[in-house]
Amino acid sequence: MPLFMDIHELPGATREEMAHAHGADLQTQEKFGVQYQKYWFNESCGKGFCLIDAPSANAAAAVHRAAHGFLAEKIIEVEPDMVDAFLGGGNVDATGVVSFPDGELDSAIRTVMFTDIVGSTSLTERLGDEGAMEFLRIHDTIVRAALALEQGREIKHTGDGIMASFRSAAATVRCALQIQREFARRDQRDLPLKVRIGAAAGEPVEHAQDIFGSTVQLACRLCTQAEPDQILVSNVVAELCMGKGLTFHTLGHVALKGFAHPVHVHAVEWSDKAPVFDP
Repeated sequence: MPLFMDIHELPGATREEMAHAHGADLQTQEKFGVQYQKYWFNESCGKGFCLIDAPSANAAAAVHRAAHGFLAEKIIEVEPDMVDAFLGGGNVDATGVVSFPDGELDSAIRTVMFTDIVGSTSLTERLGDEGAMEFLRIHDTIVRAALALEQGREIKHTGDGIMASFRSAAATVRCALQIQREFARRDQRDLPLKVRIGAAAGEPVEHAQDIFGSTVQLACRLCTQAEPDQILVSNVVAELCMGKGLTFHTLGHVALKGFAHPVHVHAVEWSDKAPVFDP
């Protein structure tokens, strides 16, 4: 049966109200051949995201209509593996809501980060396939070690880099800093390998017809836009990092391919301090 995710705009809704609505869904779903699995709730924004096994989007919506009348603003079909990659690992309590181990609600906001090896094509031409693969191995080792430190989840390998997801924007930036510092340290050993990094944050159901579609696209474009050794982030990431001891400087609004309007971009300030790991 297909898997769907929806988004509810419920300003002022409480955790108790959401739990009651989900309970009503569970009592109603059988007659429509639907199974509501769990939901995420961003209480500060009044937004909820339900994960549903259903024969169709209309059947999923029919459960909400019959159970409580709180219809979703949007519903999209999603791939189970991608949902688990981006949103997996949380605790689900008896009410069906997803939370962190400390009991804090999981808002479902994720920060997506891309790394990209600078000049990978020229490296292959200069060093051959085996030499280039060794550089790729070094990149992968450095990035994965940094992901492990900051609890990032690798979504996929892009061939010239890695796409990852984080629950925390600050953890994303700290991970990017660790990566750049380690490459800077190794550059002092005559390792001519540099990376660019881009990151953006958002909700699972957006304007694109794919889970985290707009966020993934923006993070990728920011990575492409970045200079060697640079970390570029969206305005949302910079705002989520306020008070976290991280430093940014704004680059203003930048035109990015695929975006109708210029995007407010920030560069992360960093220095080549010694990294805390040595892969």
